[in-house]
Amino acid sequence: MGHIAVIGGGAAGAAVFGALLRRDDDAVVHWITGRATAGRGVAYATNDDSHLLNVRASSMGLYADQDEDFAQHALRGGTNIRSTDFLPRRIFGDFIEAQVRKRMEAAEQSGRRYKVHATEAMRIDPQVGGYDVLLADGTALHVEAIVLAIGALAPRPLRTVSADALASGAYELDPWSLSQRSRAPRRLIVIGTGLTAVDTLLSASTRWPDAELMAVSRHGLLPFVHPVLPASPFPRQASINASLLACGGTAPMLREIRNALRDTPDVDWRSLIDGMRPINASLWRGLTQSQRRQFLRHARWIWEASRHRVAPGSADTIQQLRDEGRLQVHAARVLGVDGHGPLDVTVRARSSQVLTTLQADLVVQATGLDTAVAFTEHALLSQLIQDGLAMADPLQLGISACPDGRLINKHGDVQPGLYAIGSLLRGNLWECTAMPEIRAAAHALAATLIEDRAQTDVSSTAMA
Repeated sequence: MGHIAVIGGGAAGAAVFGALLRRDDDAVVHWITGRATAGRGVAYATNDDSHLLNVRASSMGLYADQDEDFAQHALRGGTNIRSTDFLPRRIFGDFIEAQVRKRMEAAEQSGRRYKVHATEAMRIDPQVGGYDVLLADGTALHVEAIVLAIGALAPRPLRTVSADALASGAYELDPWSLSQRSRAPRRLIVIGTGLTAVDTLLSASTRWPDAELMAVSRHGLLPFVHPVLPASPFPRQASINASLLACGGTAPMLREIRNALRDTPDVDWRSLIDGMRPINASLWRGLTQSQRRQFLRHARWIWEASRHRVAPGSADTIQQLRDEGRLQVHAARVLGVDGHGPLDVTVRARSSQVLTTLQADLVVQATGLDTAVAFTEHALLSQLIQDGLAMADPLQLGISACPDGRLINKHGDVQPGLYAIGSLLRGNLWECTAMPEIRAAAHALAATLIEDRAQTDVSSTAMA
């Protein structure tokens, strides 16, 4: 009887754990969740109902072979919705918990063995036939295979933030912790204008109705908005996708997209971007390191705003805050944050290059996902890299891995029995953090793990 460990208590970990429980195999599945509520992670732990999913209810789910439709679950819970609605992330967190419970109950009835460990994994050491996983509570697990589903890393402060500012308590690295602050700021500055920044501004506007709000990013671009109803499929999507796959870099890809939109002015541009979703990972893998670096430097900002759009309700509230004069959005580079509170935020405007110092009682860093594992203080990831079991992606987009999630070690070889899913694979897949991609990857990964176990058993029997 073998053992498999899934490390990570967020949605990706829940998806892999549930997919493994559904498989007919005698391996014991260990889910190492950490101390937070299992399944919710950072994304779905919020209790603020202004934090909406940026995917319609009809497209959300935890498993590829789902036990229940998310929209049906929400309806059953008393939420009056349509399948095209964008629901609070809290409700999807409830859905994850319910789905995992169902899988565990079914596993118990069928005799499928598992164990949930509400603690952290601190070390992974190679051993004969697998690995030892040392947990924070002192437990040591011997397993044949490990899936890293760690998710978002703890944010690191921007290099332009002084030690005094960090020590002041007026600089907040965790945008989800605003509810723990009792003192209302007169002015709050959010660094970033992406989806995390939008949620931060929505929470702050409700919690502190008299506070002046500012958001600063290099381009000052908020996420584009989903249409209220789903757009019709782009009429020439198949041929456009084929052309994109044949392009030799990011510049010709962008030209192909611009030309397609120019030739179909009456078609919603968002449908073309959505129709690229099945090929995004292939497009990324087809780029050289130089081309990927070029994309990150010059086109990432517009791609992120176009691809990861905001729910219409959230966009309406943000626009209302701007119309009322409560929220200002600046396109500027943050050159420095200093002081003991209030803080001085020095910015250089994008359009005029003029330097300005803004003062704020609270500055919140909401710059999105941190995947730079080479610089992380995450104990387990640091140990894996230091010991050569894993290697940082050259562009600091997670860890080096094969498309199926197998980790690459410091020698450039596949590290047997070590896999990853979710944001750690961004350097290899780029698009790998949304639930549609995660549940498909979890389903495939569970099949791979069980197939690998079966092949190992056959080999062992033959050698005996």
